[in-house]
Amino acid sequence: MFAIVVATLIAIPVVVVLLHVFVPTGDVWRHLASTVLPSYIANSLWLMLGVGTGTLVIGVGTAWLVTMCRFPGRGIFEWALLLPMAVPAYVIAYTYTGLLDYAGPVQEGLRALTGWGRGDYWFPEIRSLGGAVVMLVLVLYPYVYLLSRAAFLEQSVCVLEVSRTLGRSPLRGFISVALPLARPAIATGVALALMETLNDFGTVQYFAVDTFTTGIFRTWYGLGETAAAAQLAAVLMLFIFALVLAERFSRGGGRVHHTSPRYRELPGYRLKGARKALATLACLAPVLFGFLMPASALGYWSWLTAPDVIDAGFAALALNSFVLATAAAALALAIAIAIAYAQRLRPSRLIAAAARLSAMGYAVPGAVVAVGVLIPFAWADTAINDLSRHLFGAGPGLLLSGTIVAVTFAYVVRFLAVSLNTVEASLAKITPHMDDAARTLGLRPRQSLVLVHLPIMGGSLLTAALLVFVDVMKELPATLILRPFNFDTLAIRTYQLASDERLAESSSAALAIVLVGIIPVILLSLAIARSRPGTGSGKETGRS
Repeated sequence: MFAIVVATLIAIPVVVVLLHVFVPTGDVWRHLASTVLPSYIANSLWLMLGVGTGTLVIGVGTAWLVTMCRFPGRGIFEWALLLPMAVPAYVIAYTYTGLLDYAGPVQEGLRALTGWGRGDYWFPEIRSLGGAVVMLVLVLYPYVYLLSRAAFLEQSVCVLEVSRTLGRSPLRGFISVALPLARPAIATGVALALMETLNDFGTVQYFAVDTFTTGIFRTWYGLGETAAAAQLAAVLMLFIFALVLAERFSRGGGRVHHTSPRYRELPGYRLKGARKALATLACLAPVLFGFLMPASALGYWSWLTAPDVIDAGFAALALNSFVLATAAAALALAIAIAIAYAQRLRPSRLIAAAARLSAMGYAVPGAVVAVGVLIPFAWADTAINDLSRHLFGAGPGLLLSGTIVAVTFAYVVRFLAVSLNTVEASLAKITPHMDDAARTLGLRPRQSLVLVHLPIMGGSLLTAALLVFVDVMKELPATLILRPFNFDTLAIRTYQLASDERLAESSSAALAIVLVGIIPVILLSLAIARSRPGTGSGKETGRS
């Protein structure tokens, strides 16, 4: 019953947004459709095309190189290629704007060396649709890299050896054998990157690229039209659902699986000469531009501005961020444990459907979740205040929509899937015999969970909580819409200062978010390094 109730609550924001499709908006929607809606659609499609292509090429290419090839620095690149995942897209956008705009150090140095002035040279415009694509690719390719490398590590060496006996070179074997086997994982990684692209607000807003997310904010705050904003959110949801359905239908009736249970250490193709240098450069470039350069710039600016920025107000921002992230992580973890254990105790289609429904929030952009949360919460606040004034002569105010209750609930809706997937995977590894043994000792199911399962799952539970914690620290659209008055976070302060062109002053808050984000990167790196099945000191293993 708990799993079903939670799934219903999680689905409320999405249902509310979809129902607002039928709410009349007068001339507002017709005005939006005839003026800005075509640009929202065009820019969103171009962003998806550019980011999808970029993340696919970089993610799959680097994953294959570090998994199957041997070249200098390979051991470092295995985990370093995940580092850009710690940098929010809006942070890297602000950083590169400070570095590359007309008053930045790069163009200033160019003018000092050449003596050129304004109009004497051409320099690529960072604040553009192309610039937004590059920024998003640099921070989102790790989604594809992570899943692609895990898929390559899981492949049986036998099928790769067969391709070599048929005269295929390593490159042709990769294209014709390894790539099709890893296709589901690659498609999932690209889909996740595209979902994050559609969710982005800070980058596209700062670069003046009109998308559905910026349109939702503009319609909500600029025009004050709740229903029209919800209808824009519904159109954005159609993009998300189209992504999911397109990936599913593209599979057709095909199945991709391994026919051999034999796993050995994967062969390493030792690269020589120019190929060795190119492989090193190919892996170094995304790490350099996606993490090292922006992190170095943030560190330098933070050192310059720290005396003026890091004060009691900065500590309050850090505390607010910590409180929100901790509360959301704790709630998401507790709910994930309950839902996963419900599936273990009473496996049924209804419980499985409830679990999948409760995880759908991760596929919905933060701005859409925020709109779907604020509308019913505002209605509930109005009903509570009306009833309170009728009974007691005064109302309690905005108990739900005006406090951290709303923003915390939105975080749980958005990121419950992150903790649920981790908890489900960990719980599935515990043999059912443990449950039987606990029952024979007189333990009830709840006691078995507390005394047996949770201690075994300790490491995975910590990982799940940390992943949600960091995602909440980075979340910007939902926080902007739902935060209480005079309640700012590190993400909000970074956005506000950058919007005021105070990029150096925003660096301390941005750097704090990046440093926190490195924690799950380390955990993910350790996890995929141990993901190769049947490996034990390079010895061949069969079916276990």
